[in-house]
Amino acid sequence: MRWTYLTFGWLMVAIGAVGVVLPGLPTTPFLIVAAWCFARSSERFERYLLDHAHFGPVLRAWREKGAIPKRAKILSVSMMSVSFPLFLLTAHPSFILAALVAGFMLAGAAYVLSRPTAA
Repeated sequence: MRWTYLTFGWLMVAIGAVGVVLPGLPTTPFLIVAAWCFARSSERFERYLLDHAHFGPVLRAWREKGAIPKRAKILSVSMMSVSFPLFLLTAHPSFILAALVAGFMLAGAAYVLSRPTAA
């Protein structure tokens, strides 16, 4: 199982790295999963993520308190608010698909907003 967790952890790091440069693809959730995988497979790689200058504080806040930084909350909800109208304008979805997407976005926004705010 160790190799499975290690491989999946690096896959999550790779997807998170793509998210750094690709707008709309979040980085932090993939790094949270990567840290979880590394906690079960490699103390060295877990420590690297948790001590990372940019991502470490966010990952530690999530691990310790389930907290999300205020800036990340604002950015997340703002991106969802902008993305939904763009989705409607460009995809011309059916009512059912639009309602499903709206429901998932609202659920995601509610979850993000319900988490404690990291300092």
